[in-house]
Amino acid sequence: MPQIKIYQGDEIPSPMLKIWHTFADNPFAFAGLWAVVGFLLLAVFGPFIAPYSPEHQDPHALLLAPSWDPAGTVEHFLGTDDLGRDIFSRLLHGAHLTFGVALAIVLTSLVLGFIIGSISGMMKGLKSSILSHLLDALLSIPSLLMAILVVAVMGPGLNNVFWAVGIALTPQFVRAIHQAIHEELQKEYVKAAKLDGANPIQIFWYVIMPNVWDTVIIQTTLGISAAILDIAALGFLNLGAQAPSPEWGAMVSQGMDNILTAPWTVTIPGVAILCSVLAINLVGDGLRSALSPINN
Repeated sequence: MPQIKIYQGDEIPSPMLKIWHTFADNPFAFAGLWAVVGFLLLAVFGPFIAPYSPEHQDPHALLLAPSWDPAGTVEHFLGTDDLGRDIFSRLLHGAHLTFGVALAIVLTSLVLGFIIGSISGMMKGLKSSILSHLLDALLSIPSLLMAILVVAVMGPGLNNVFWAVGIALTPQFVRAIHQAIHEELQKEYVKAAKLDGANPIQIFWYVIMPNVWDTVIIQTTLGISAAILDIAALGFLNLGAQAPSPEWGAMVSQGMDNILTAPWTVTIPGVAILCSVLAINLVGDGLRSALSPINN
């Protein structure tokens, strides 16, 4: 249960400050936020702090165990793969390809989904009904399956994965924004604004949007975790980033042949995917609680 703070007099904070206080009081959400910031820093600065090139091969350090293993060395902190490539360096370079690309995909899908969802949400009658049914049909297809279908047409590769996952996630943003705006149009304060002479643009921007931003923010966090999983899954299926790319899903796929003799080649990038998705979901749950009406 989120803590309910009681403010008096001049202590009453702004709505944004109240949301931040509620979010910060959730230790799991706050820890997730720090983790997300850490992944963002790795995605930006990872290639610059990596001790080795992601494609550098050391023939004298094949399948070297991580440093905490008696057979490991400090020079290769997380060990090496079957080609002698440093896993720690590949993990840092892969943060840009997995986490960074996921953010770019979601930002693109958010912009497209916001435009299409806003226009469709303000529509009425037959056009709105047709679009709603079309979105329901698209959303009945799992995003990963839709991404696989798009990659099957466009061909494998990280560039095509960007468009494939973006096309798969855009209907989710369109549907969420369309539904939120459609529900707000039924509220009494919207009808009052119409009676006051407000035009559709004023109603949309000044009356409806302030009550829809929470839906946009929550859907964005959900979209980032879905994008990371889809990118990693396509890489694991050899439909996304191709070898020798250090994308995390591709790293898991490349390490499957040595999972019994060198399990760290699979578990370490797998844990990176798990932690990034978990951190984003924790932030999303914290935002959902902070933005709920009971806290405002």
